[in-house]
Order: sequence, then structure tokens, then C-alpha cells
Amino acid sequence: MSYSSHILICRGTACVSGESREVQKEIEKQLQDRGMQESVRVVHTGCFGFCARGPIMVILPQGSMYCEVRVEDVGEVIEKHIIGGRVVERLLFKNPVTQEFTEKIDDIDFFKKQVRIALRNCGHINPDDISEYIARDGYKALGMVLTKYSSEEVINVVKKSGLRGRGGGGFPTGLKWELTRKSPGELKYVICNADEGDPGAFMDRSILEGDPHSVLEAMAIAGYAIGADRGFIYVRAEYAIAVERLTTAISQAREMGLLGKGLFETDFEFNIELRLGAGAFVCGEETALITSIEGNRGEPRPKPPFPAQAGLWGKPTLINNVETLANIPAIILNGAEWYAGFGTEKSKGTKVFAIAGKIVNTGLIEVPMGITLREIIYDIGGGIPEGRNFKAAQTGGPSGGCIPADLVDISIEYDTLLEAGSMMGSGGLIIMDDSDCMVDIAKFYLEFTCDESCGKCTPCRVGTKRMLEILERITEGRGSMDDLDLLSELGHGIKETSLCGLGQSAPNPVLSTLKYFEDEYIAHVRDKACPAGVCKKLSNIRIIPEECKKCGACAEVCPVDAIKGKPREIHEIDPQKCIKCGKCIEKCAFKAVKR
Repeated sequence: MSYSSHILICRGTACVSGESREVQKEIEKQLQDRGMQESVRVVHTGCFGFCARGPIMVILPQGSMYCEVRVEDVGEVIEKHIIGGRVVERLLFKNPVTQEFTEKIDDIDFFKKQVRIALRNCGHINPDDISEYIARDGYKALGMVLTKYSSEEVINVVKKSGLRGRGGGGFPTGLKWELTRKSPGELKYVICNADEGDPGAFMDRSILEGDPHSVLEAMAIAGYAIGADRGFIYVRAEYAIAVERLTTAISQAREMGLLGKGLFETDFEFNIELRLGAGAFVCGEETALITSIEGNRGEPRPKPPFPAQAGLWGKPTLINNVETLANIPAIILNGAEWYAGFGTEKSKGTKVFAIAGKIVNTGLIEVPMGITLREIIYDIGGGIPEGRNFKAAQTGGPSGGCIPADLVDISIEYDTLLEAGSMMGSGGLIIMDDSDCMVDIAKFYLEFTCDESCGKCTPCRVGTKRMLEILERITEGRGSMDDLDLLSELGHGIKETSLCGLGQSAPNPVLSTLKYFEDEYIAHVRDKACPAGVCKKLSNIRIIPEECKKCGACAEVCPVDAIKGKPREIHEIDPQKCIKCGKCIEKCAFKAVKR
């Protein structure tokens, strides 16, 4: 059937929460009412990445992208664009700096510097329709591997590509495959680690929601390469849409003979099962994940032996995360040299990041390794909102470090981030501006890792708790200069003695902020002041007289009547009564109330 137009509707988690399902239903209804269902095709897709602007709608062949589409906008889009051939300008992306509208998705700065390999199909295909994946060369790589390559040749391609693990450790993927293949034993397993627990990270979820077959195909290729006939995808249960689409994808692949016995008329067999996690952060660590699949409480095991030697049920096991696997079919189809042409000498290919925080364009991006932090923040992310200044970027999730503004031109790759006291991690990237307190930021991430510690080893279980207690003292004005030395000593001790990688990296936010923002720690301890005005017990809220409009709005919301002043007079805050809740700051439309 030939269609004059295709309407693509994002049905990733972010857009679904913005009622993109309802938007799609309304489009289908109105097309049906107009008798246009045979000429216009409606397709639900995975994430486009521009999450802050969702729900997203893209109309082909023009490539027009509409943002924040609501049910009530559908009629206008159909009448004006689909029937009349004219864009609905008010729904286009509006550059917050130039105030200009951009129609084409490829012309928006957010997408211009991206190179999509792992995300190549997200936003382009219906993830619930295997035929659309096949139409974009899906399962072609698996067919090539099974009919033309030996297992050693497959591994050599992956090794030459330079692909490194995208789950956080950055271990060479091809080498991991080779070690697993060479481990003795006839029974081996492949595991996809989809237990994505970093706050603000949704790279793996978006791939599973938008392109689940790429992961299934890659797991089958990995199974052939190492000699395994069974794989597991360990995904957290709260990823409901991802679980639903994976279930559909596995069923479709089995029906078409792309999973199971005799794949591509060979004697190779491969099957995949889902295992749902309960949301424990520690189960992102590979040995804890294995323990959970086996039916036990998710706790890490000492290494060695590594999973490649003795993993699931004691058998050699290959574990890769979602993003790592999503690259495999593209590498097989296009060649190792093609993939190695992206990135840097030691960090090949691309990396998916979830950018969030104090930045104009939040969402999901895929960029070549070696891109600078400045390019991500200003060229792709659109800069810092409200005219504020960039202060720091936290990379690598809660176990990563904070990179200060004077390193904004740092090259984003594995080794440079480690040298700066941070890490690549799975791809979380949180941007902070000059209104953020770095001591409070360190406390926030340590609260998370402390709460998520599995408790198996003393350095992580007790050490992170003691570090958190020190940070709480400092942010409440009870800290001493000795506390700063103790924080550093504890942090390095935990890094050296914790059982697993999560515990070993838990002190990173504290150690990196101590390194780059020591003056803020000293201000909290010596001056009993929070320079950013974030820590409540070390700050006061006051009204700037020259900016006060005498409207009285702040006094109306104060829960303790701490704001004094008659109507049409400049108001004042009684510091003895003020509980520093910040209600007045939120209410003041003129930003005359400041902490």
C-alpha cells in the first residue's frame, strides 16, 4: 500500500507520560472520520531523544517535527499540514535564544552533531513490528555471521572495532567475548544487563523501547561467537513499556525462526528469556545480577573468578549491557574499520548520554567519543537556562565525579574522564549551574549510594554511612576542618577495599568535589555559610528592597507569618521566625526574594 504521508508518534516512556497514546488515538480517529486512513499511515515509535519537548510528532516525507503536541492540536495538524500542506508554526521547535522556529528535525541543533549508531532505529520504526526492523537490515548481520563467519572471525571483528563496554567499566568487548569463548565447558550463557539504576539515566530503556530486536540479534551473534545457546535479559520490572516490547519482540522472532533451533538453516540454536529485577541498584553489578537470576538475593561476589570463567550457575557467562549489544549488528554489517573511524584512538565509536539538570535541551543524545563537554552543553544542549553560568557536570551516574567549569573543553572519553576524577559510567550526564551547592550535590549522591548499598561488605555498608554523617554535619554548620581530611581518608579507603565496583566508585562525587570545589567546603566549615544559598541551616532568605514590587504575594504564602510589611510597602523577612522553606522564593514573580 502506498501512503502520501507517515505520521510518527513517539511512544517512549517520557512521551507516553505526556499522553502521546491519546494523541495517537485522536489522530487515528480523525483520519478515520475523514476517510484518510488509506492514504496516511500512523506509526508509533520509540524515543526521538528530545524528551523535554514531548510528546513528539514527526511527519514524513517532509521531516517536520512538532513538539509538545496535545490532543486538542490534532485537528489543526491534520487540516493545516496533512490536507493543506502548511506547517503549524506554533508547534514547531522554537529556539529559546533566537526565538526562531525550525521545521525540519534534521535542522535542529539538538540533532545536528549527533551520530546515531546504537540509537539508529529509535524514532524511525515501530518497535512492535519485526518487519520494520527487518526492512532496515535487521537480522542481516546474524545471517551473515551464521553463514559466512567462524566464531573466531566474529570475535576478531568486534575486537578490531575497538568497542568497549558501555555499561560503565569500559572493558574491551571483543576481549571479553574471546575470554568467554576460550573458557572450558560446553554450557555457556549470554546475559544482557538492562538493570539501569542510575538517577536520570534512561539510555538502555530507550533502546529497549525503540529497537528491541537489535539487542536480540546481538545476543544471538554473541551466543554464536562464544558457543552459547541460551541468553537472559535482566531488566528492571518498572520498565513496563520495555518489558512489554521485549516480550513482543521475542515472540515475533521465534515465530519467524530468528530465535530457536536451526537459525538460517544452520545447526545453531539460540533462545532468550526475560528475568525481571526488583529495582536494586546493586544488581547492575554483574556478579550481583547473576546471583539474582539464580534466584538469590542480589549481592556481589568476589572476583576472580570472573563471569567469563564461572558466572551463571558456575558456567562461563558473557555479560554486556544494552547499549554495547545495540552496536554489534551495525559493526558486523559495516565493518570494524567503519566503527573505529568514529571516536578517538583509545575510545572508539559513539556514546549515548542522558543529559539532564540545568540545561535548555534535556534528553537522550548519541555523540562520537572525543566530543568536548562544551559542545554537548552549548551546541547540543542549548546552554544554561536563565542566563546562569555553567558550574559543573556530573558524569557516570551516582558513582561518577563532578567536572568543573574550567575543564569544559575536556574530551569525553574513557581515559580523560578517569584522569579528571570522574568516569564514563553508563552515560548519565547532569549539568549544574552557579545556583548549585557542590557540597549538597555530593551529599545527594552519597545518600543514594548509601541507601542502595547491598550491605555485604563493611567498607561500603559502614564507610559510606560515616561519610554521609560528615557531610550532614558540614551542611548543617557543625563541621570542622578535620572533617575534610577524614572525608578524603574514608573515601580513598572505601575505593581500595570495597568488594564490588559500585562500592569502589561510591566516594567519587565527594572526592571530586573536594578536589575541585574545596573552597565551598571551607566556606561551609570555617565561615558557616553556603555560597550558593542552598543549605538551609547555613543561609538566610531576604527580600532585595530595590527589586521588591510591594505586591505582598510572598507574605500570602508564608506558613509562619515571618514576612512583615503593609500593602504597597517594601516587605521584610523576620530571620527569627523564618523556617527557610522557600515558599516565598517560588511565589515571587519578580525574583526579589533570594536565599
